[in-house]
Amino acid sequence: MTPTTAKKLQLGQLLQARGIVTDEQIREVLTQQKQSGHRKLLGELLVQAGYCTENQIASAIAEDYRVPYAEINPKICDVKVIELLPKDFLEEHTVLPLFKVYNVLTVAVSEPSNVFLIDELERISGCKIQIVCATAKDIKATLQAHLPAKNVFVIDDIINEEGLDDFSLVDDIIEDISNLEEIAGQSPVVKLVNYIIYNAVHENASDIHIEPDEKRLRIRYRVDGRLFERLSPPYQMHSAVISRIKIMAGLDIAQRRLPQDGGINILIEGKPIDLRVSVMPGTYGEKIVVRVVNPENVLFNLESLGFSQEILEQYEKVMKTPHGMILVTGPTGSGKSATLYATLTALNTSDVNICSVEDPVECKISGVNQFQINEAAGFGFPSALRSLLRQDPDIIMVGEIRDEDTAYIAVQAALTGHLLFATLHTNDAPSSVTRLLDLNVAPYLVSASLTAVLAQRLVRKVCVSCKTEYQPPASIQKTVAGLMSEMPKFYHGVGCKKCRNTGFAGRISLHELFVPDEDTMELIYHHTSLRQLRDKAIENGMRPLYLDGLQKVKAGVVTIEEVLRMVPTDENSSNK
Repeated sequence: MTPTTAKKLQLGQLLQARGIVTDEQIREVLTQQKQSGHRKLLGELLVQAGYCTENQIASAIAEDYRVPYAEINPKICDVKVIELLPKDFLEEHTVLPLFKVYNVLTVAVSEPSNVFLIDELERISGCKIQIVCATAKDIKATLQAHLPAKNVFVIDDIINEEGLDDFSLVDDIIEDISNLEEIAGQSPVVKLVNYIIYNAVHENASDIHIEPDEKRLRIRYRVDGRLFERLSPPYQMHSAVISRIKIMAGLDIAQRRLPQDGGINILIEGKPIDLRVSVMPGTYGEKIVVRVVNPENVLFNLESLGFSQEILEQYEKVMKTPHGMILVTGPTGSGKSATLYATLTALNTSDVNICSVEDPVECKISGVNQFQINEAAGFGFPSALRSLLRQDPDIIMVGEIRDEDTAYIAVQAALTGHLLFATLHTNDAPSSVTRLLDLNVAPYLVSASLTAVLAQRLVRKVCVSCKTEYQPPASIQKTVAGLMSEMPKFYHGVGCKKCRNTGFAGRISLHELFVPDEDTMELIYHHTSLRQLRDKAIENGMRPLYLDGLQKVKAGVVTIEEVLRMVPTDENSSNK
């Protein structure tokens, strides 16, 4: 069946006629589309806002074009029929051959209006084409299931937790590598590994820890910065589970004495997710940590990162300066990369050349030239940054300033007309000056190049489902009394099913923005003490991390215990 050529209704009209969305919702999303420069389609924004689903959109379009609508999955298509068309063509045009009856080929498409595509399908296949309408997500997921790219694993074969006791176990530690590889590919092991990964993604875990003990195997997830035990499968499965993950990551399963690192590309419900695998030999066998990099969890706008309005306005002002160096500091896992990605996204326009050097590239940003370093090949941060300066960049992002060479080149780039962003590992914003001096950057170069430093921490948010007012211990209230002019109301989560009885759900950033003025630059030039530098910054209006945290306590977003746990408060407590 081919689509009719009668004049068609616009998508908004189609959905309104079906009672799926309202006129007010359409106007709201159209305004968002206009503000974003029409970078997203109306349907994408409606789904993102939660006003409708992709299936509802596809069904409405199918009805308008008088073609069948189908909810497809990997089980309803003929694999042999898929092979009738080139893989590259299927992936480029998002089409899926379903089945063939005599000389009629039924194909699922996401855009039934594309008559040129239908003509091309008839030409390539030599068949008469009958189309059905389906969502692009379903088509891509089915294609990936039957035509997976190299080293891409579709995580759709999982088990329920009650079935963990039914595995065929390996009674003894396996020494024969050929048998181990065979067992690692068997269904029970594959299902267990898929289950571990699948649940980690759905519980928004940032890391998976697979840890052998003397007589047990422990699987833990890191969620919102804290580890909790998820399950404990039979210890005898340890070798097979480790080998399965090694095979997926392209690592050597015969090597058990040295650390190994690798990566896995997976698809869960049609969505691509990257896993970074680190294997380390231990006393009771190899331990694996898997970092889960889910693009959907990367926030690409600054407003969603927890900035206070005051600090956000200051940061947006300094990040639009034509040149200079802006540093984002904090310990590992404090959200520095997310802030830099959101910053680059905000600056990403067609008239600037943005380049980044990262280790590794955590998330791809359309329109940004991203380069991953390779230390083994001699392509480290210094050499990559030198080469990058010959690529005519306007804005540069350096994943991390680790050594003297990188620090020196970064400062020179900032002084020669480039806007450079980079990360450092320091406890607060003014400490970044000391760190650069420790890397043998001359004080006059630091004062001339440094535009701003943003320090941050991630703290857990109170679960909104079980949030309640409470009174913290007297010692904590005494501490708060010394930091704030009036005692706020305190809130915490009592624990519920949605937050796994932790009282916390999600995380938010605390920020400290240091913008040197001329007097501060003079202090840097004369290599003044960190204490003097920090006092001057606070005198000029810098709000310390703990004060930003206390504002979020006052707003009921975080607990006072979380702020005091993550941020020192012994400095300048008289600044109320």
